[in-house]
Amino acid sequence: MTYPAWSHSAEEVLQHHGVDPAKGLSTKEAEKRLKEHGLNELKKPDPTSMLSLVLEQFDDTLVKILLMAAFVSFGLAFFEGEDLGIGAFVEPGVILLILILNAIVGVWQEANAENALEALKQMSAETSKVIRDGVMVCICMQGCHVFKEDYIMVA
Repeated sequence: MTYPAWSHSAEEVLQHHGVDPAKGLSTKEAEKRLKEHGLNELKKPDPTSMLSLVLEQFDDTLVKILLMAAFVSFGLAFFEGEDLGIGAFVEPGVILLILILNAIVGVWQEANAENALEALKQMSAETSKVIRDGVMVCICMQGCHVFKEDYIMVA
C-alpha cells in the first residue's frame, strides 16, 4: 500500500522515508534507488488514432438514440409506399448531418486538448533543486533522477 504522505507533516514523511532534512539523500542512496525503481517518469501513452477519436464521438447514449432514429426514419422513408420524393429523406439527413458535425467538433476539440497538454509538458521546469549529501544541487529533469524520497526545494 502507498504511504499517504498528504495526510502527514513534512517531518513525518521524511522520517517514514528515512531522509534527513539537513542532508537529504546521499548520492549513493540516490544511485541505489535509481537501480531499484528506475527513472521517475510517466509512461507516454500511445497516440490515439484518428479513427478511434471519431468512433469515441459516437459512443454516447444520446448519439446512439439519434442514430437509431435516423436509420428508422430512413427505413420508413425508403419502404413507405407513398411517393414523397426527396422530402422524406430530409429529416434523417438533417439528423445525420448534425451527428457528423458533432463528431467533427469533438475530434477537433480532442486534438486541440492533446496539443495543449503537449505544449504544457514542454513548458515544465528543466531542473529541480534537491538536497543531496547536505548540499543543494540542481538536477536535470530530463533524466528524471528525482525520487519520491528526495528533499525538493520549492521556491
